[in-house]
Amino acid sequence: MNKENTYRPPYTITPAILNLVAKISETVGRLSALTDAAKALRLRRSNRIRTIRGSLAIEGNTLSEEQITAILDGKRVIAPPREIQEVRNAIAAYERFEQWRPEVEAELLEAHRILMAGLIDEAGAYRRGGVGVMADGQVIHMAPPADRVPALMHDLLQWLGASDQHPLIASSVFHYEFEFIHPFADGNGRMGRLWQTLILTRWNPLFADIPVESLVHEHQLEYYQALQNSTGQTDSASFIEFMLRMILDAVSSAAPQVAPQVTPQVERLLEMLDGEMTREELQSALGLQDRKSFRERYLKPALAEGLIEMTIPGKPNSRLQKYRLTDKGWRWLKRRDNG
Repeated sequence: MNKENTYRPPYTITPAILNLVAKISETVGRLSALTDAAKALRLRRSNRIRTIRGSLAIEGNTLSEEQITAILDGKRVIAPPREIQEVRNAIAAYERFEQWRPEVEAELLEAHRILMAGLIDEAGAYRRGGVGVMADGQVIHMAPPADRVPALMHDLLQWLGASDQHPLIASSVFHYEFEFIHPFADGNGRMGRLWQTLILTRWNPLFADIPVESLVHEHQLEYYQALQNSTGQTDSASFIEFMLRMILDAVSSAAPQVAPQVTPQVERLLEMLDGEMTREELQSALGLQDRKSFRERYLKPALAEGLIEMTIPGKPNSRLQKYRLTDKGWRWLKRRDNG
């Protein structure tokens, strides 16, 4: 029997995965039914900038959305040259990516060439040496030997082209297997995320405008943990579930929602919230003495509207508890600032 027709990556379809696929499909259906989908997704350009920042930030790029916007506009930005090059490359790749076919190897290599141009010598070519994935000074994954990469990628792309699996699942399986193979000397993370978005866009064009990478960046530790768990279990179900949760959050936040009720007190809280802050830090930043008033008039309404969230939701009274803006809170501030 032909090996091409028998290769199947190891993954289990769990009830959680099926539930997430159903929820995402329902939300995407509602989004697609809108008369002006492009408008409903806010500004396409704004989402593309968030996508690029999210994907590159995971790899250590420090440029802000404002700096990326400036580069997109052809303005001069003072920043490390390599980081500017990474952004320029990502802009070029995301402008081209809707032309690429996910299962075509030559187009995947072309995408890598654009994404990594001027950053590594082997841009657009599979690696010629061994690589390991490091975390906290430890090797958490040794990728397969370089001489196996072409055959492994051939099998994976063949499977992708022939698979009748739902694109939400197939794209997540591909993303995991791609990271496991680690086919390139560098740029594997951003390529895996780009290619999953490409697969999803082939299923529904709305995904070209939904910044899934931005949410992955916000949950970066979980992203790496899900990759590690799937490798340890020789089954990518953990990673599929993680990515589907990120996709559901992204499509849900893209859908038009009733504007949250934001009192002047909650608005001040959102303005003061910088990164992750404790209750004491927030109360001090707001110049408030009365703890009960702060909790009742500022903290609880902001949590109830989903504008902020706890860093340790399972232990609301933990002494290590902090608060941060949610994607909804971030978008509310953006809308307010943009008039």
